[in-house]
Amino acid sequence: MSDATIKARLTEAMKAAMRTQEKFRLGAIRLIQAEIQRVEVDERIAVDDARVLAILDKMIKQRRDSIQQFESAGRLDLVEIEAGELAVIQEFLPRALGEPELELLIDGAMHASGAVAMKDMGKVMAILKPQVQGRADMGVVSQRIKARLS
Repeated sequence: MSDATIKARLTEAMKAAMRTQEKFRLGAIRLIQAEIQRVEVDERIAVDDARVLAILDKMIKQRRDSIQQFESAGRLDLVEIEAGELAVIQEFLPRALGEPELELLIDGAMHASGAVAMKDMGKVMAILKPQVQGRADMGVVSQRIKARLS
């Protein structure tokens, strides 16, 4: 990821989309910025990159759920829209973790927390979440930890 903050990258991407008249991309970027602004106003804070990643993660999860529901309902037109928004949102996330990297992080977190049973899962997740936020699906991470602890 570059040195620029995610919010700054979003602003630059929005300007570029306006210049090239990419209406769909511009709309998706504005959705992201609106969600960030909503959080800032609701919580009366200025969000940092870690919080922006959490917001983007949530938006991605929402899009995936919507795609699944629209596919089951046969609404392929809406699936296409959600998939397009998903692709734009993913552009602003850091590089995804590969399988070996994820396994190493899980091993390290389990060792650091001393986790041996399911009751220790919260400790492992607390260590892992800041490291993998926006870089891996937390549902997959959770499943892998459960498999190791059971």
